[in-house]
Amino acid sequence: MDYTSKPYRRLKYHRESVQKVQFHKKYPLFGSASDDGTCNIFHNAVYDDFEKDPLIVPVKILKAHPIKSTRGVMGFAWHPTRPWCFTSGNDGVIKLWVP
Repeated sequence: MDYTSKPYRRLKYHRESVQKVQFHKKYPLFGSASDDGTCNIFHNAVYDDFEKDPLIVPVKILKAHPIKSTRGVMGFAWHPTRPWCFTSGNDGVIKLWVP
């Protein structure tokens, strides 16, 4: 496998800095957390055949935390066995999100 000098795809789903990106260990999901106060949930599929392009589909935008002192969502973590996610914000709150 040879990496190119350009990324395969740019995902521009946040208006401010991205603080965290995390993949779920069991489900084909990943999430991103941003200073814009939102978290984006994506479905992803990576195939055994490296010639086939990966699939990335936006699933949900969570309006997770208010922006405080230019910072929004500070942390993002997946539950180890369920498709639940936890967010933490600059507002001092941790939230659990269940589909």
